[in-house]
Amino acid sequence: MKIQILLALLVGVAAVVEDLRFRTISNWTTLGAMAAGLSYHTVTGGWSELGSSLLGIAVGFCAFLVFYLLGGMGGGDVKLMAGFGAILGGATASVQAAIFAAGVGGILALAVLGFRWLKATIQRRSGPNSPFIPYAPAITAGAWLTLLARS
Repeated sequence: MKIQILLALLVGVAAVVEDLRFRTISNWTTLGAMAAGLSYHTVTGGWSELGSSLLGIAVGFCAFLVFYLLGGMGGGDVKLMAGFGAILGGATASVQAAIFAAGVGGILALAVLGFRWLKATIQRRSGPNSPFIPYAPAITAGAWLTLLARS
């Protein structure tokens, strides 16, 4: 369990830094998370845990795929959720992480909108050009909250 927490911490920090700094999440981070999760579960639990990790990838990927297809989220966010699905393992943990991420994301979106409104009001001009917010912090918080709830 400690290795699983360490993996989630490392992937989360890397993804948040990339998303906030570059407004993208690299394939190195997302695919690395998937590989690390698959390896961890295979070593600690054999074939059954490998299957659980693969299921986590599928559920994590599908959880945010619709938002990507509707244009409200980037592909890196979808792959990051799949990576956390691999690390968390299983459908239940992946769904729980996605729900936590959606809740945290909603709170972050309200905070960003409030900040932009306040800034526009003070400066008498519109906010930043991009209407999108970096979602890696919300996805990371969702995965971390899931690990916290499971321990």
